[in-house]
Amino acid sequence: MNTRSLILLLSLLCFTWTSIAQNKKSLNIQRTTQAPKIDGVLDDAIWQNSEIATGFVSNRPEIGKIASNEERTEVKMTYDDKAIYVAAYLYDDPSKIMKQLTNRDNFGQTDYFILVLNPNNDAQNDTSFYVFSSGQQADAIENPTIGEDFGWNAVWDSAVKIMDDGWIVEMKIPYRTLRFADQDEPTWGAQFHREFRRSRSRFTWNPIDPTQGYSGLYHAEIKGLKDVKPPNRLNLYPFTTGIINNFDGDTDTDLNFGMDVKYGLTDNFTLDATLVPDFSQAGFDNVVLNLGPFEQTFSEQRQFFTEGVDLFSKGDLFFSRRIGNNPSGRLSLNENEEANIPNEVKVLNAVKVSGRTKNGLGIGFFNAITEKTTATIKNTLTSEKRNDVVEPFANYNILVVDQQFNGNSSVSVINTNVLREGHFRDANATALVANIINKRNTYNVATDLRMSNVNYQNTNSETGFSSYLKLAKIHGNLRYSLEHSFADTKFNINDLGLLLRNNYNSFSSDISYQTFEPSGNLNNYRINAFFNYNRLVKPNVYSQSNFGATYQATTKKLDGFGFRLNVEPGKQNDYFESRDGRPFIYENYVSTGGWISSNYNRKFALDFRANIGALFENGRDLFNYDIEVEPRVRINDKLLLIYQFYYDFTNGGRGFATKADDQSIFGERNRQIVTNSISANYAFNPYNSLALSFRHYWDTVKYDNELFTLLDSGRLTTDSGYTLETMDNDPDINFSTWNIDLSYSWQFAPGSFLTALYRNQLFNLDTLAEYNYSQSVDSLFDQPMQHTLSVRLQYFIDFNGIKSVFNPNKSDS
Repeated sequence: MNTRSLILLLSLLCFTWTSIAQNKKSLNIQRTTQAPKIDGVLDDAIWQNSEIATGFVSNRPEIGKIASNEERTEVKMTYDDKAIYVAAYLYDDPSKIMKQLTNRDNFGQTDYFILVLNPNNDAQNDTSFYVFSSGQQADAIENPTIGEDFGWNAVWDSAVKIMDDGWIVEMKIPYRTLRFADQDEPTWGAQFHREFRRSRSRFTWNPIDPTQGYSGLYHAEIKGLKDVKPPNRLNLYPFTTGIINNFDGDTDTDLNFGMDVKYGLTDNFTLDATLVPDFSQAGFDNVVLNLGPFEQTFSEQRQFFTEGVDLFSKGDLFFSRRIGNNPSGRLSLNENEEANIPNEVKVLNAVKVSGRTKNGLGIGFFNAITEKTTATIKNTLTSEKRNDVVEPFANYNILVVDQQFNGNSSVSVINTNVLREGHFRDANATALVANIINKRNTYNVATDLRMSNVNYQNTNSETGFSSYLKLAKIHGNLRYSLEHSFADTKFNINDLGLLLRNNYNSFSSDISYQTFEPSGNLNNYRINAFFNYNRLVKPNVYSQSNFGATYQATTKKLDGFGFRLNVEPGKQNDYFESRDGRPFIYENYVSTGGWISSNYNRKFALDFRANIGALFENGRDLFNYDIEVEPRVRINDKLLLIYQFYYDFTNGGRGFATKADDQSIFGERNRQIVTNSISANYAFNPYNSLALSFRHYWDTVKYDNELFTLLDSGRLTTDSGYTLETMDNDPDINFSTWNIDLSYSWQFAPGSFLTALYRNQLFNLDTLAEYNYSQSVDSLFDQPMQHTLSVRLQYFIDFNGIKSVFNPNKSDS
């Protein structure tokens, strides 16, 4: 498709719209002079004459079913100068209400009620507040790009009371939790959802058609608001953390103080800052042995970098683990020198500003600063030491501008920039992103155009390019898509983004058929087929291709199951395994597998997955399989236990083993992986909980004695005569890790937490691949264990609350 055709297609989609026909419900609410008490008892005067929102309609598993009188939902709302208030009566048989106690933002096996508010009434930027029948809360921001983001957290009030004929929810949503402009008589978008966990059925006030469109397009409206003023939004989260660390007999302590700040710069824009940040209680990464050519990456666990980052994720240029990760510099060691290199760089502070105007213009700015980091280099003969910088003082920046329109589409420009002091490299990346959906929500065009520039200071500067285009039908039972991805050899965003590889020119297609309503013994099912074809950009040659299909379904008893098939036909040219750009050829790989997941509503539930694969290639005998078993037991509504066992075995695999005489050495190897993990959660009540997490990972790689070199043709040969005995380094591997986290969390006031965490960690890496499981565990426990105990206290301070204390007669709006 040439540029002129693409522009014409985008223009047609932008300007030839036809709307989804629907009648929006509306709820007229009135101001109250006396705020209702949030206690789950609906005896406040305002609730006696408030208009009722009822007549809820299902959208899953059936579409359009009207709730019965015995399971009806009635919702009332009011407001004052400080907050929106909600009262919901959810009629039901109390013996059928599921109410497992969980941590915040964790759903569990629990009925729940959702309030969705959209003050801009733009159908794209929702704020959702969840209240569970157990009394726990969850909250999220939502839009068509990211879906639901539960990393966002707000401070608000709710109460639940179980009744003889159902349960009651009362909510207070302070205006500080919302973004809206000062308007005399605004109309807000709103929606109410109710989930029956026992049947996984969802009822909503304004009907939703799940076969097409983002749910925000089906919002109802709140009318009657008058003179609602956005408050001065200044929230402070001061914290302190005490840490005791013990490793190999050495004990050290640390006491950290810091503060997170949220400040409303304008009605719709907020500044978030973490001053002297402390990430000591971020969870362990699930480290695995990485034999591949690409870096091993992990998900973000630091709250500041997970909350409210939807704007910054545009264009896939931002991977927050780059900030404070391993140092970027390389050392030049002299003979007889060894280096002690820190495994992370300290983040000094980070700030983000984000928001969106009434007209759908979103703007985001992010900045983070990391400190100068040095490595200690020691001469093993003379014991002399010197220091060398491995990461200079560095500044990370992101600027995003995103314009939404037509309730479901957006165009964005994003720029990321990394500036490092001295001779270290700088980097810059820019993306133009468009996600266009026609207003009937039937077709989608998504495209990215990205450029990168890496300045290596004293050497050279490289500029690279990448693009992505997707054309898709996104409505109805039958759906399909075509995609094209491209990146040249110089495209590199890894200073602040994540790109495992460049140099690709890839084409893919997908077609699927899915149901949305029960039929026969199934609630729903989806079957899809896919095809991928990949080439290199330089040289312009074929690399790999595959095709396959998947099937997944949910029964009326809420048990899930699925199957998959993947075929890589003919010769496959892996240009990355060799580490030198030459292809490594394998042929005709086929894998298949399946899974079952029983209904979690039962006291005992089980997840089971199994996969098997093989090569059909002359002279090769590769066979691999993996099994995962995950039983879960809900002892009662307070205690949940989950055990996971994973086993992976590969016989006859071939891959890069080591380097010798400046060339890549390949080996044939057997590999087995065993992972055992346990998680346990005990919730005393919605505000106090204990959590245990344990993981032991064991991985062995055993090579055959005869080793290979790689020919330019992509085939392997043993003619060079390399064997394990001739190698300076034994490539066999025995790798183990062991992690335990035991934590206690107490929410002693709204937004305020005391968290105590004990953890220990073991790590072992050697070449004893012939060891069995028990021998490897013994070797692991011969290593020094790291013990860490930390206690963190965080307190929430609302500036408006401070004002009301010092001037009780002044409104805190």
